[in-house]
Amino acid sequence: MAVLTSLTRFPSSSSSSSFLSSNARHLFLSPSSPSFSIKQRFNLFSFKPSRSLASMSSSSSPPPLQEKITAPYGSWKSPITADIVSGASKRLGGTAVDSRGRLVWLESRPNESGRGVLVVEGEKEAIDITPKELAVRTLTQEYGGGAFRISDDQLVFSNYKDQRLYTQHILHKDSSPKPITPDYGSPAVTYADGVFDSRFHRYITVREDGRQDTSNPITTIVEVNLSGDTLDEPKVLVSGNDFYAFPRLDPNCERLAWIEWTHPNMPWDKAQLWVGYISEAGTIDKRVCVAGCDPEYVESPTEPKWSPRGELFFVTDRKNGFWNIHKWIESTNEVVSVYPLDAEFAKPLWVFGTNSYEIIECSEEKNIIACSYRQKGKSYLGILDDSKGSCSLLDIPLTDYDNITLGNQCLYVEGASAVLPPSVAKVTLDQHKTKALSSEIVWSSSPDVLKYKAFFSVPELIEFPTEVPGQNAYAYYYPPTNPLYNASMEEKPPLLVKSHGGPTAESRGSLNLNIQYWTSRGWAFVDVNYGGSTGYGREYRERLLRRWGIVDVDDCCGCAKYLVSSGKADVKRLCISGGSAGGYTTLAALAFRDVFKAGASLYGVADLKMLKEEGHKFESRYIDNLVGEEKDFYERSPINFVDRFSCPIILFQGLEDKVVTPDQSRKIYQALKEKGLPVALVEYEGEQHGFRKAENIKYTLEQQMVFFARVVGGFQVADDISPLKIDNFDTSSDA
Repeated sequence: MAVLTSLTRFPSSSSSSSFLSSNARHLFLSPSSPSFSIKQRFNLFSFKPSRSLASMSSSSSPPPLQEKITAPYGSWKSPITADIVSGASKRLGGTAVDSRGRLVWLESRPNESGRGVLVVEGEKEAIDITPKELAVRTLTQEYGGGAFRISDDQLVFSNYKDQRLYTQHILHKDSSPKPITPDYGSPAVTYADGVFDSRFHRYITVREDGRQDTSNPITTIVEVNLSGDTLDEPKVLVSGNDFYAFPRLDPNCERLAWIEWTHPNMPWDKAQLWVGYISEAGTIDKRVCVAGCDPEYVESPTEPKWSPRGELFFVTDRKNGFWNIHKWIESTNEVVSVYPLDAEFAKPLWVFGTNSYEIIECSEEKNIIACSYRQKGKSYLGILDDSKGSCSLLDIPLTDYDNITLGNQCLYVEGASAVLPPSVAKVTLDQHKTKALSSEIVWSSSPDVLKYKAFFSVPELIEFPTEVPGQNAYAYYYPPTNPLYNASMEEKPPLLVKSHGGPTAESRGSLNLNIQYWTSRGWAFVDVNYGGSTGYGREYRERLLRRWGIVDVDDCCGCAKYLVSSGKADVKRLCISGGSAGGYTTLAALAFRDVFKAGASLYGVADLKMLKEEGHKFESRYIDNLVGEEKDFYERSPINFVDRFSCPIILFQGLEDKVVTPDQSRKIYQALKEKGLPVALVEYEGEQHGFRKAENIKYTLEQQMVFFARVVGGFQVADDISPLKIDNFDTSSDA
């Protein structure tokens, strides 16, 4: 295909590759991480915690090598190709357990253009639940999540194309999905994060209604009738605020808990937890604010959950500034901390349906809670006993943890490690529910990934000084790693700095083949958790308030300079890359600092004012708190200071992106082209905010590599890649 100045990529009919999430989590593997053995059975992994990691390494290492090849960093040949990266991983969209105790999960398949499919485990192999003509995904608040729910054998899910809710009975092989919400002629109404109400035979869910104004949809909690064949208009149960999440019913379906928040706050800034009492008519006739209304505390409650005994638990960051598990004392309307700890037991509410803890046993004497938390860059999985005020850590092969689902006498834990991709582990506990008797990987995003283990770079958690005296920031550093190659002693490796999206998010040190693609070719890679990142408490998170484009940029630049001073990177070959908010940090670093020699922006923000004016409702006031005054919007927008750019940039953009619209990338591309800087723009037809199609993921990765090699690398890449034309760099004869 002829590639011109600005390239638009159209959908490919190829189905030979699959997906590795550009937002894949990363985690640090410490020397004390759990050890394991592995075997393959029906595409699943089984683990025994007693065996050593070394025993597994010996079985997956290549044959002994007599001598390594000496070659420049960046030029090494690696079996971790872009095809393998783009085809390596499915994305997990949630787990549940049906009436038979079988695991059900939602997976996104890049080789089917990112189609979301619900799957149930079978006796011999997994079985697809979702018919081929449907796809499970909700677009509520653009980022979705909470797209399905199961009760006994009844399933309710959001269909991607029309955004209607459908119901299906998964125990009946011939059961076809049936819509339960009206057809409005367009996907202007979306639903997420629902629960079944057995008392009134209805489904209670968050609804985002854009029929009147798609840029400012009305968010409410509604009930959807599950009785009869008529498609009734959903009835509003809770309304009046800007946003709602986590509607959760008590065991008797008499009380409904939910989270709500108001502009200009984001849910991690300030939110409220309410409980409503359900009348005999099914309406909410009385309500009480549990958390977030007391002026004494600034807090952001999240993840309410009722115990089998009807006690309400939730996570909030009152008092110590860390998201800890709390309990509501209904009789006195008091909130008590279950286990105070300077650690995060929850994540920011970017997507619906997160489930960071499960109540696995309760009595008058105690509650036993399975939970995960983050502390100083590491993840922990434990069993919390509120009567003792203790937390027993579990030893399983994963070392980073996400959602937890309660099964029959077991837990299903989503997670990963430095050598394992995103997976689901089935964890069987002892009779006291304090130790893991066994664990088995029952789902893996990349079952064949261990064959490349010898080429994996294991991250090192680093702490480095910031521009503010006495303040440090954090990152995961991945050294160049390839068992076949060495570089000369005199050479330092090129470094790619990754600025994560969000910006209220966190990079983790778990296996990401996207990163391994770089390190196995001789690049150093660092994933920065700049000030403003989550995982380190409210104080660290709020470093970015009114200082976005300053703190994040300084920390990314400071991390690069720290690695140069440590002898781990070549000062002349420092590059930076990021997507979305990370793309903004990338462009701001290139415009307002002179540390980096080239950059790549993936659907990044160039104009803060345009982002505010054109952004979707969920984030429409987000940057008010991140940026500040009107003059700051102008002064921190890279597009307004094109004269300060001085190095090559490549941009990638989805044409259906509603979060960061294509005009953002086009404006920065045109301005840099007119300035005479080397620049290239790639646009993808059919892609939204984040790339889901395997062929586009592959192309993005390869073209970043070749772009950096050509403009700053000083080496030839080993892969056979046709480079796209770089404006103001390639002559007409090179095109």
